[in-house]
Amino acid sequence: MNFNISSQAQYNAKKMTADQAAQLVRNGDFIVIPTGAGEPPTLLNALSDIRRSLHDVKVSSVLPMRKFAYLDPETYDNVRHVGYFLSGANRAGAQAGWVDIFPNNFSEVPRKIERGNIGADVVFALCSPMDAHGNFSISLGVDYTMAAIKKARVIVLEVNPNVPYTFGDCHVHISQITGLVEDDAPVLEVGLPKIGPVQEAIGKYVADLIEDGSTLQIGYGGIPDAVVMQLTNKRDLGIHTEMLGDGILTLVEAGVVTNRRKNYMPGKMVATFALGSKKLHQFMDRNPMLEMHPVNFTNDPYLAGQNDNLMSINATLQIDFLGQCGSESLGPLPFSSTGGQTDFVRAANRSKGGKSFIVLPSTAKDDTVSRIAPMLTQGTAVSTSKNEVNYVVTEYGVARLDGKSIKQRALELISIAHPNFRPELTEAAKSMKLI
Repeated sequence: MNFNISSQAQYNAKKMTADQAAQLVRNGDFIVIPTGAGEPPTLLNALSDIRRSLHDVKVSSVLPMRKFAYLDPETYDNVRHVGYFLSGANRAGAQAGWVDIFPNNFSEVPRKIERGNIGADVVFALCSPMDAHGNFSISLGVDYTMAAIKKARVIVLEVNPNVPYTFGDCHVHISQITGLVEDDAPVLEVGLPKIGPVQEAIGKYVADLIEDGSTLQIGYGGIPDAVVMQLTNKRDLGIHTEMLGDGILTLVEAGVVTNRRKNYMPGKMVATFALGSKKLHQFMDRNPMLEMHPVNFTNDPYLAGQNDNLMSINATLQIDFLGQCGSESLGPLPFSSTGGQTDFVRAANRSKGGKSFIVLPSTAKDDTVSRIAPMLTQGTAVSTSKNEVNYVVTEYGVARLDGKSIKQRALELISIAHPNFRPELTEAAKSMKLI
């Protein structure tokens, strides 16, 4: 590839080691890291190595995927993690109190950064190699990173040839960055989750309600992917989502996704981060069918809702008779966060012919606890409100709550609860004067 001479000269001048990059961090800095597979492992390992020499440094991200050494309760005062969303990497720390949590709707994180409500002194991000025009693509985690790049004092990119170069609003020019570190390690891969009979049953109920020509938003987890697996007989589906994964790639390979019938950005798949396999990364690379954009674009309910027949599919942990969905905590114990669930429920409700699906197994803890409850467990955060919920799906059927009274909602939800719990749920509804 013939690089612009000026760009190549800047590239050579800005190249540094990971240790040198870590030394650019100052006490009190707020470091912004992209979502999921967009984490730069070489840079974060180098930061971890010097963490004891720092004080009051924060590392913030959505969905961290690796347990880097800085995730350490013994060095909490030196470098601590701030989660916009919890995963296996930071959940235990949040529950123990040494990982901080920032409540948010995913779509609003860039605005919080722009307004200074969330810090952005340093950006460490994984990116593709530079193109002939001096641009890098932060394709795996565009999310709020572009907003942080506009605010940061220090921007260091970890350049990896295994990162795909994608189109969209996801490019950073060599002139914008402070430094770059090269690495060629394989990019983190996440395979499809295990799908059992419960997930499969829920997936079938949802798939039966999705028409040809619909546009899909698919959330993270086994049940949303179980829905995807049962859509291979549909036609002319479109994609406007936050996460791009191997489930969606399966639909593309089956010829189901054409994006022809999308009203907003027809012909294009749109997403803000990718979490999948090497095969997915190869599919993304310079694919004119795909654009990666910041999350305040992809998750904006007004923009996404311009697509007719927008189908949003997201999971919850518990739902009560009012229809309130607790998707991010187990009582007061934090488990995940709001993420983009509220964004896309609102988008689907705006969409002509749109449907928002909240999916959940009927029970938890080996069938000893009903996930459908008269009231949410005390301390549970409400992720999707009673005013916005529409379809609720378990392995026992579909409850449509929109336009229903509280009494009608209680009956609908009891009908899709596990049979073992229906008698006690019915008694609870009677005691609440709902039956």
